[in-house]
Amino acid sequence: MTTHKGGCHCGRVRFEFEGPEDLNLDQCNCSICVMGGYLHYVVHKERFRLISGEEHLSRYTFGTGIALHPFCSNCGIKSFYYPRAYPDGVSINANCLDGDSVRSMTVARQFDAANWEERLDNYQPPE
Repeated sequence: MTTHKGGCHCGRVRFEFEGPEDLNLDQCNCSICVMGGYLHYVVHKERFRLISGEEHLSRYTFGTGIALHPFCSNCGIKSFYYPRAYPDGVSINANCLDGDSVRSMTVARQFDAANWEERLDNYQPPE
């Protein structure tokens, strides 16, 4: 395990989390992930730390309102969020990682959230 760091485009929002050097990512086909180019790495909430920028976060929800999508109110980037599918976790956008602690990133699985209700019963968090 290593400490990975990342944040938004303007640098106001910064976070870190504990994870392996080789990250297996999820790619989701729901509208918000496709439109935002989001690649998921999910960690348990206890392994995630918001270092700075909480005061710059705005929150967006849609549909059921269960998933919370904070984004930087300055640059608009969503570097992490709290997913509906894994309520005890935080989904990190791998595209927002600094990269110096990552040895490799592989899209290991596709998640069919466009057909969410049919898939939910079979969903297993990646960790």
